[in-house]
Order: sequence, then C-alpha cells, then structure tokens
Amino acid sequence: MKEIKNKYDNYLRQHIGNVKNGYDWFCMYLPELIKPEFADILADNIYGHDYSKYSDEEYEAYANYFYGTKSKEHDKAFDYAWLHHQKQNPHHWQYWILQNDEDGVRVLEMPEEYVLEMICDWWAFSWSKDNLYEIFNWYNMNKKKIYLHKNTRELVENILDKLKNKLDKISSSN
Repeated sequence: MKEIKNKYDNYLRQHIGNVKNGYDWFCMYLPELIKPEFADILADNIYGHDYSKYSDEEYEAYANYFYGTKSKEHDKAFDYAWLHHQKQNPHHWQYWILQNDEDGVRVLEMPEEYVLEMICDWWAFSWSKDNLYEIFNWYNMNKKKIYLHKNTRELVENILDKLKNKLDKISSSN
C-alpha cells in the first residue's frame, strides 16, 4: 500500500501544482478575469485546491482506484469518494446540480470564482502533458456531458476563448 500511496501523493502534488500554474498564468496574462470582488476567495481556493482528496472519505479510495489493483470493491469505494469530492468542492460543475423533489434536476449557475478554479483544474492536465492547448480538445470532446447553467456555459466558453487567443498571441510572438 505504501507504493500506491507514494504514487498517488506524487500525482496529487503535481496536479495541485499545475492548478496553481494555471492560476498564476491567468494572473499574469489575463488579470482582468480575476475581479477584485472575488480575488481573495479565488486565491484561497486555488491554494487549498483538492484538499478534500487527503480526507479519510477520499484518500484511500482514490489511491486504490488509480494506482491499486482494479476490483469491484475499489470501484464502489471510489464512487463514494468521488461523490464526496464533488459535493465538498464547488469548483466541480456537479456541485451545482440540484436534485429537487418537486421538479427533478435543476442546474444552478456557478459563481465566477468557481468557474475560474474549474478551468484551472481542467487545464492542469494540459500542463502535465506540456501542451497548454489540450484543454480545448478535452472540452470539445466532453462538453455535451458537462451540465452547466446557460450563463455558466457562456462564461466558460468566453474564458476558454480568451485563454486560446492569449496563448495564440504569446506563441506567435515567440
């Protein structure tokens, strides 16, 4: 189990570091997206990003699922850990899905600071692949499975457009 935990710890450190890389990039190249009314909240969220993955409810299930041997037991434990993670972390779009007794499922609008953290979270995988453009392929492949309020989707796509335009501008000047 020690080897599994070491691998998972290394992944977590890399992922959290890459979320911070994305945030720092936004601060440097698109600072207008980080509005004063939520800048402190966003910074706190980024520097505490995915802290719940170290909790008893998540840590072992994640480590076993991704780095242990596959089993139905690990799959079930991971499902509960993933649900816990989604409901503890408002940067996940699933946090904003309301299963309402009266009228079924409703998708709530996400506050902008959580949208930015979500994009940094998605973008972290691009940083790990050394391809900052990977986020756009990933989003295009997955957007139909991501349930967002209409205003949130517009915001996400607007931020992604600004991100792509700035990446293009930076890469063309090099």
